[in-house]
Amino acid sequence: MSILLAACATPTTQKPHAPVVQAPVPEPVRDISHAVAGPATPGDDNANIWDQLRGSFAMADCDADPGIMEWARRYTQNPQQFESQMGTIAPRLAYVQQIAAKHDVAGEFALLPWIESQYRPVSGGKNMPSGMWQIMLSTASAMGIRVDRNFDGRMDVPAATDAIMSMLSRYHDDLGDWRLVDYAYNAGEFGVRRMVDQHGVPAAEPVVPKLPVKRVTREHLVKLLAIACVIREPARFNVSLPLLPSEQRLVAVNVNSSMPIEHAASHAGMSSSELKELNAGFRNGMVDTSAASYLLIPSNRVQQFRSSLIADNESGGDVQSVPGAAVLPPLAAVLNGATDDRSEASAPASKAKRTSLSAKTHTVKSGESLWSIARLYSVDIKQLEQWNHLQGPGVKPGQVLKVTSPG
Repeated sequence: MSILLAACATPTTQKPHAPVVQAPVPEPVRDISHAVAGPATPGDDNANIWDQLRGSFAMADCDADPGIMEWARRYTQNPQQFESQMGTIAPRLAYVQQIAAKHDVAGEFALLPWIESQYRPVSGGKNMPSGMWQIMLSTASAMGIRVDRNFDGRMDVPAATDAIMSMLSRYHDDLGDWRLVDYAYNAGEFGVRRMVDQHGVPAAEPVVPKLPVKRVTREHLVKLLAIACVIREPARFNVSLPLLPSEQRLVAVNVNSSMPIEHAASHAGMSSSELKELNAGFRNGMVDTSAASYLLIPSNRVQQFRSSLIADNESGGDVQSVPGAAVLPPLAAVLNGATDDRSEASAPASKAKRTSLSAKTHTVKSGESLWSIARLYSVDIKQLEQWNHLQGPGVKPGQVLKVTSPG
């Protein structure tokens, strides 16, 4: 009996938990409701971002590969922490999902920033990837994303997301398999294309293609399928996905004049740190409209921001050229044809379109690609290939390309 009592009094040695793979929970951009999503309401886009996301998935489910379940369990090892993270990232995720839909990109890729950065505007420093998509400087240049001392488009949600989704769509046009698109995102398009040329298009099984890629590339796809798995079947992992109230959705608002970020935050009734977090592309504390003529703001702050700008202009305040500063509707309205305004994501390219479409030809410079030229002139890469009778995306310095329709 004394031995038994001694054994009961001895603390149980717990097995160490598997390492938590999530980054520390980022500071919330704003408060998020953590109500459990209920049944879908027909036509209610705001309350059912998770249903929309599931409906856009195009790749394998949870049980397609043991690695998927392994990573899904790691992500949800701490259900409370996972739910908190989902609440924090929901506004950005919903915004990314809409742009993915605009480009006909599989819904799983709206979850890529989870793998890359937890949707945080990570500044990687010199010669390091930056932004929630973790884009290298050389890649940004090839994609036509502006990066200079005043603005880093890699950190800008609308600019970077639109460029990435356009690129992923083109990858799928070329490779024809969303799994290979993810490999190309991680390892490079041309390397994956060479492998496909050598080994052929992978079969549907196994789900994780056994091409000779690095382990990190194969694991990247598994991680993406794993987070999609949790979104597919949250109850399987004892987690509840939070609602995203309509007032917390992100909207891009036109801004016609540059101003300090502190002034813009004051107009919106937000702290400067909150607004900066959402618009991290602007450097030096200034909203620079020569780089991007919009600000990303929660929808419940839009009317206050617009009214305050107009009032400030009428009283002779800091902001100039405010009349006509229209509020862009949520991207969903644009996609449904409810407005003729440009979408949030097209803003970074609109200026190049206005100033460049008058040119009939473009001489390829060193370091340029057909993709970056297409971005510069806001045209489809397939159009450039057709107009110039190209057999593929390869171009050479000095080559003269038609950048508008010959007709």
